[in-house]
Amino acid sequence: MVSASSLVVEIVAGRMLAPYVGMSLYTWTSVIAVVLAGFSAGHWWGGRIAEKEMRPALVHTAWLLLAAALTTSVALLVLRTISGPILNASDDYLVAITLLSAGAFFLPSLFAGVPAPVLAQIAVTIAGEKSGRALGAMFAAGALGAIGGTLLAGFLFIPWLGTALTLAIVCVSYVAVAATLFLLAGSSLRSLPPMALAVIALGLGFYSAGRLSPCTKESNYYCIRVIDVSADPEKPVRRMVLDHLSHGTSSRDFPQIMFSEFTAMLDGIARNRMEGGGFSSFFIGGGTYSVPRAWINRETGPITVAEIDPDVTQIAIRDFWLDPTGLRILHEDARRALLMRPEEKYDVVIGDAFGDIAVPSHLITSEFFQLVRSRLAPDGVYLMNVVDFPGQLNALSAIYATLRSVFPSVEIWTRAAPPIPDEQTVFVLVAADQPSGISTLETLAPDPTRFAAFADSFYDDVLDFRSTRILTDDYAPIDRLLRQVH
Repeated sequence: MVSASSLVVEIVAGRMLAPYVGMSLYTWTSVIAVVLAGFSAGHWWGGRIAEKEMRPALVHTAWLLLAAALTTSVALLVLRTISGPILNASDDYLVAITLLSAGAFFLPSLFAGVPAPVLAQIAVTIAGEKSGRALGAMFAAGALGAIGGTLLAGFLFIPWLGTALTLAIVCVSYVAVAATLFLLAGSSLRSLPPMALAVIALGLGFYSAGRLSPCTKESNYYCIRVIDVSADPEKPVRRMVLDHLSHGTSSRDFPQIMFSEFTAMLDGIARNRMEGGGFSSFFIGGGTYSVPRAWINRETGPITVAEIDPDVTQIAIRDFWLDPTGLRILHEDARRALLMRPEEKYDVVIGDAFGDIAVPSHLITSEFFQLVRSRLAPDGVYLMNVVDFPGQLNALSAIYATLRSVFPSVEIWTRAAPPIPDEQTVFVLVAADQPSGISTLETLAPDPTRFAAFADSFYDDVLDFRSTRILTDDYAPIDRLLRQVH
């Protein structure tokens, strides 16, 4: 049970960090490293405890399991408390993720690592001549528990209960095992200290489950938050945040107005390319469905949206005034949606799955771009948003070079204003057989904003795309390319 519970905490840890630093390769690397470090230190500590007589070893281990329950119960509170100071103080993103992981999850892993060597030593001692079998059985039981905990966390607890209540259940498991060890050691459970610690741990665990979750809705994919950003309560405007990133803002009364630069560019450039006529469109990602909702209002033509998370769609309907009757919505991965429907062609394909360092790498490769081009109608156009740092442009260069390996014409658009140093800039890449007929565009975002395409000299003088390796399904290190280097 301890192995299962500790692996549940490891899986939950990644989800808990997502609202603060997103879900990326770096997040999971940090979580796994911190949890393994805690287990290693706990195993070493448990090995020393295992040298004691059986009764005091069991009592000592039971106390440490109560400590595991207590530190697990406050993990959400600790993470919420330390996230602001650490993220504000650290300029290095990787350092910040590691510190957050260590601050919230090292101690729970440390205490959960203690029982394994203690119980293994006891099993070997009792087994006598069959100590090898007993030791093998203990290792097998630990591995099976870890497998069970991983499956329970991913397929049952998190999807149905959420991270906070899952942690509360882990606390119950630790307390139950601790109580069992106290009983095996012949220690009275009526003694005040262990009972008090158990009650505190459970109380904090269930308090966290009820009060500390930052999510409006915790889906199988995201921590979804809905934030009211209305300037006028009579004219509501809301923002959707998936994990730690904004994925769209919409107004109830003005569906045609975009509230972010990238959606304004996606909307304005695409409609300009279609010269105001009707057209079919395919969206990679839904979010608040801001652009699809605007195009329904404009009656541009048939719209298909591939949104992998059905809960995102339900939130868009409930809180962002989406009427789904004007859409075909596919709740599946966009690449699979395009691959499985080779007969369908679209005039416009919109790639809106790019955000900060949380980028689906399989949607930025040459293989995927070739798939997109094969699904475009004659004179069709593909648009995607990219976020990068102006002083680096590593990700922009790589994605531009990859698009250029597939499409004859690739343009880069952004706001027509000098970039702010060290601040992420939003770009929109426009790929087609022919260039756009315009190089500037003014639209509402939500205030009147002018956007422009870079001149050819930018590609030659600034983007080092000719020496950039093309992104493929075998090699797409987008996490590294997006990391800001100071």
